[in-house]
Amino acid sequence: MANTYTQLYVQFVFSVKNRENLIKESFRDELEKIMCGIVTNHQCKPYAVYCNPDHTHLFVGMHPTIAPSKLMEQVKSGSSKWLNEKKYLPGKFSWQDGFGAFTYSKSHIDQVVKYVLNQPAHHKKQSFREEYLSFLHKFEIEYDEKYLFEWYD
Repeated sequence: MANTYTQLYVQFVFSVKNRENLIKESFRDELEKIMCGIVTNHQCKPYAVYCNPDHTHLFVGMHPTIAPSKLMEQVKSGSSKWLNEKKYLPGKFSWQDGFGAFTYSKSHIDQVVKYVLNQPAHHKKQSFREEYLSFLHKFEIEYDEKYLFEWYD
């Protein structure tokens, strides 16, 4: 795409189906690498990823040729397929429908990377539900409670 110049930074947040704590430390690092590979294969730049047991944060520099929803479709389907082929978990793994996407300016990259990589400490103080709702409020996103992730806290 000649003469197209962009600066698009997006933090994606998405959840394991039924908010089950299925992502284990024993394979978390491998799963994160798979996700980063999928992002890279779509000409985007992975800045940070952290797979919590029940949800994931993925911070990406987007390429203008792919829509955020398409990238999420590829990350979620590709990582689910990989997990199911590896048979790390009994039964079929899948992600919950939907995701959150929150944009940032270049000056926020370091701050967001630190936030994403600091997830274990962060969630000792705040639940996923509290975190996600705070994103929606901070970014002034109108939402209907019935269309949010399924909450099991």
